[in-house]
Amino acid sequence: EVQLVESGGGLVQFGGSLRLSCAASGFIFSNFAMNWVRQAPGKGLEWVSSINSGGSSPSYAGSVKGRFTISRDNAKNTLYLQMNSLKPEDTAVYYCERRGDPRRGQGTQVTVSS
Repeated sequence: EVQLVESGGGLVQFGGSLRLSCAASGFIFSNFAMNWVRQAPGKGLEWVSSINSGGSSPSYAGSVKGRFTISRDNAKNTLYLQMNSLKPEDTAVYYCERRGDPRRGQGTQVTVSS
């Protein structure tokens, strides 16, 4: 069974940083490209970033480019999202997912105060 468990969210002030983690199990993690997506209150799901199975070729939404960094540790079956220079508009529940698979975990709440 595919399991994705996000963690690392919290309340942070404008300009602060957080590092999200996504622990994956139930599949061969190193075989899959992965995404981070987010959902802000009252809004739809928004793609944030992707990384290929080997950990190269990261891509980012324009709204986070230059501030967020996606990475992965295939030995630990874990996906990361380093978020710097956070803004109130980054407030959302953040989810990880396998590319092309809509299943995701419970998410982790990120709240940025102004």
